[in-house]
Amino acid sequence: MTIDPIERWNLGISAGAVATSLVVATPGFALSLALGAALEAANFRGLYRSSHFLFFEAVGGARGRIAVFGLRFLLLAVCIGAALYLGAHAIALLLGLSLIIPVLLIEAWRTRPPVLADAPALDADDPSWEHWNPWLAGEEEERDPGEESW
Repeated sequence: MTIDPIERWNLGISAGAVATSLVVATPGFALSLALGAALEAANFRGLYRSSHFLFFEAVGGARGRIAVFGLRFLLLAVCIGAALYLGAHAIALLLGLSLIIPVLLIEAWRTRPPVLADAPALDADDPSWEHWNPWLAGEEEERDPGEESW
């Protein structure tokens, strides 16, 4: 089984958060945080694998993929409900489930494209900026003067 770099970052940050909570908070808080991190790691791995198959593999069967997607979230909800019913600390469980967010930001920053100093760019006062549509990342189409715009 191979572990993607984003999953390695996730395990490292989760382990650091659990170790820190053991020092700073109660063992119950640390256990709840670890449970939330484990649920989040399993959910992210499933989501990552599903999206990889969807975008990079030529595998058919959209209905099965949608069913697995829904089943994974149902299982996640049942696990969270069971953990809360058995006395897990709600804030720690939420923190554990949310640890993927800083990991995603770190990995996106690490894998960003390089900034090229000699890349072509328009001057800030260039009049063609008035025709640029940032939502479409391209130039706007010419309109008739009487045509309404949204």
